[in-house]
Amino acid sequence: MLASTLTAPTTAPLRPFLDWRVVTDPAQWAADIALLGVTHSEPYPGDPQPNDQTRAPDAIRKLSSQFSDGSGHWDFDLGGDFAELAPPRCVDCGNVVWQSGSYDQYAARVTQLARRLFSAGSQLVVLGGDHGVTIPILDALDAVGRPVYIVHVDAHLDWRVDVRGVRRGYSSPLYWASRKPFVSGMTQIGMRGTGSARRAEIEAAHAYGSRIFTAQEVHGGGFAPVLATIPEGAPVYLTIDADGIDPTEAPGVMAPAPGGLRFASLAPFIRSVARRHRIVGLDLVEVAPSFDSANGITCITAGRLIINAIGCFGGLGMGSAQALRHQFGVSSIPSFGPASLPVGSTNFDERTECSCSRLS
Repeated sequence: MLASTLTAPTTAPLRPFLDWRVVTDPAQWAADIALLGVTHSEPYPGDPQPNDQTRAPDAIRKLSSQFSDGSGHWDFDLGGDFAELAPPRCVDCGNVVWQSGSYDQYAARVTQLARRLFSAGSQLVVLGGDHGVTIPILDALDAVGRPVYIVHVDAHLDWRVDVRGVRRGYSSPLYWASRKPFVSGMTQIGMRGTGSARRAEIEAAHAYGSRIFTAQEVHGGGFAPVLATIPEGAPVYLTIDADGIDPTEAPGVMAPAPGGLRFASLAPFIRSVARRHRIVGLDLVEVAPSFDSANGITCITAGRLIINAIGCFGGLGMGSAQALRHQFGVSSIPSFGPASLPVGSTNFDERTECSCSRLS
């Protein structure tokens, strides 16, 4: 059964991500960056199924022209043309949709497809789905061949062993990661308000050694202390829950909480991680399109975060001021942000990295 599902084609998206080539036959996947939509997680009893988040992979893709104008257009976040900064083989691998059979069969298929991509050296971008979709991707990280460090952006800790008997739902992915021998550790960023975590989950996360930064701590101290927790040279898996972002910028989520992380600081942090580490994979989860603003700003923000990561894969993508100075010889523009610092340095102020977009 598993062999047949591994070779079965995925479902073609309504439109490709960034107009990348669509390849739904897993046997034909050959990509530097592979994007995969994973729509379902293990449902909780009584929750709507399918939930609104299952619509997010195609909702995000639909707004591709809103978060990137395509080849030849300057990207001020990256300091260059995204098409020139991205690796040459970027492929949209379609969606893995749960249409029949058990959830066990569906999750096993997601894991095997992700394992195929990791084994081939592809950097995987996953569009969820709620945060439970991360779990079968985590199961595939053994194919990376080295211990992987998890960087987690979220309003919630997601450390429940189970909820109402369900172990692979959206409240459990980071606990699930903590049980994997090929996960070397984790940093969790943006926690605030309340969620499924209780005292027992907080104590368990601390006992494991998770480095937890509340949103309030990030607002007060910046991202430099966060960046310092990621071991030098470690491959990274980045999981981003859209409700980690402040709801004024990402309103289209099911569990909005005030006081979240802001794009203006989160995007430079992601660029810094991508420059300093190999991001073997990332997921963007918990976008609920029906709750988004009319202009689709949550989906656009999701797309921009992905672009900020991909544009710096392999150490590429300069800070904007540095790029202007390099391209046009504008010597009077000072260096801003982590692009101007040596690898390993964490003494940067993420609030200034994008300052050149305001220079005239």
